[in-house]
Amino acid sequence: MAETYDFLFKFLVIGSAGTGKSCLLHQFIENKFKQDSNHTIGVEFGSRVVNVGGKTVKLQIWDTAGQERFRSVTRSYYRGAAGALLVYDITSRETYNSLTNWLTDARTLASPNIVVILCGNKKDLDSEREVTFLEASRFAQENELMFLETSALTGENVEEAFLKCARTILNKIDSGELDPERMGSGIQYGDASLRQLRQPRGTQAQSRQQCGC
Repeated sequence: MAETYDFLFKFLVIGSAGTGKSCLLHQFIENKFKQDSNHTIGVEFGSRVVNVGGKTVKLQIWDTAGQERFRSVTRSYYRGAAGALLVYDITSRETYNSLTNWLTDARTLASPNIVVILCGNKKDLDSEREVTFLEASRFAQENELMFLETSALTGENVEEAFLKCARTILNKIDSGELDPERMGSGIQYGDASLRQLRQPRGTQAQSRQQCGC
C-alpha cells in the first residue's frame, strides 16, 4: 500500500567527515546504531514518515559525504532542500571550526530560507569533549540556528533533532514564510487534493478548465 502523507520535506545531513552523519541517519531510520560505518562515498539516502503537530510528514533525507574530494558531487544535492542537520563532533575542534563553511554552502546552494539545526554529535563521549555546549550555543544563536547535542550511539536527541527541524518548517508554512508551491522550496504536498485545498479559488477554476473537468 502506498504511503500517505500531508507533506514531503527534503532534508540534508551535512558536516565534516567522521562526525557520525551516517550513524545519525541510521539511528533515525532504523532506530539502532550502525556498527560498521565507513566514510560515505558521495551521497546516501533514507526516508521516514513522521507525525509532526498533527500532520504526517515524509522526510526524504540525503546524507552527504564530508570529505573534501566529494564536495563537488555532494553540492549538487543541496538544491531545493527545506531542512538540514549541520553536524560536528563534540570531541573534535576541527569539525567545529569548519561549520561556517558548511553553513555558507547550505544557505547559498540550497536556499537562504533553509531551516538548519546544529547537532553536536557523540554526546556519549563527554569525557573527550573539545567543544563546550556554551560556545556551540553561542555559534547557533549568532547564526540563527536551533541547537541540540546528540548521540547516534545511544539515540539521545536524534529523533528530536529531525522532528524539531520539521516542526519549524511546518510553522513557517503556516505563517506564510515558506511557500510549498515555490520551485526549489524542498517541500511538496502529499496528495493532489491537499494541493487543491491550498490553491486560491481562481487557480482551482483554471486547473479545472485546463483538465476539462
